Amino acid sequence: MPKAALSQESHPHPTLLSDFILGSQDGLVNVLGILLGLVAAGTGVRIILIASLAALAAESISMGAVAYTSTLSRRNLYLSEIQRESREMREVPEMEREEVRVILRSWGYEGAEVETMLRMIEAKPKAWLDIMMAFELNLSEVAPDQPRNSALVVLGATTTGSLIPLLPFLLNIAPVAYAALTSVVLSGLTLLGIGWYEARVTNGSIWVNGPRMILIGLGAGFAGFVVGHFVGAY
Repeated sequence: MPKAALSQESHPHPTLLSDFILGSQDGLVNVLGILLGLVAAGTGVRIILIASLAALAAESISMGAVAYTSTLSRRNLYLSEIQRESREMREVPEMEREEVRVILRSWGYEGAEVETMLRMIEAKPKAWLDIMMAFELNLSEVAPDQPRNSALVVLGATTTGSLIPLLPFLLNIAPVAYAALTSVVLSGLTLLGIGWYEARVTNGSIWVNGPRMILIGLGAGFAGFVVGHFVGAY
């Protein structure tokens, strides 16, 4: 492949991928569980729509806000650890050098190679700092716009996922049992699609990721149905 093509090749950001899966799966499962529980309890379509749309709004905003605050916390932690590591590199450089030696030995460097590599790393303070952050503290950089991006992805994915099980009720499919069955089928197909996307991006297996998504999602929806059945009965 030409170098120009390699430089233009795009890869999905791992955090945004997890944000998409988290939001879409959470929104779909949450609303599916609520509406199946209400159907099992014998609730009318009007109440099902009101409760499910209220859950959609609350869940989407809540999930987006949580994504923002949690990602912002990770960024603040990363920045504070950068300051601490930079201070230690100035104040206790020999201790930091020994930590680099440990990392290099874990990579297979031995003897004089370790000291040669150490001198090369030490000559580039940014490389030294990046190695300490990534391989001593196991922390990845969190970009300034990542909290906002995570919040938007989770908000959009949760809203979209929440709408999937609601579609048969919004389209007024009757009777309610048919609408609920259609909702389960649509939700299962959507979960399969999310599993397929995850497998495609991560080199996983659709035969593992897809059924796992369906099992988790529809299992949670069935739990809502069981609760609604017993609450409606007693």
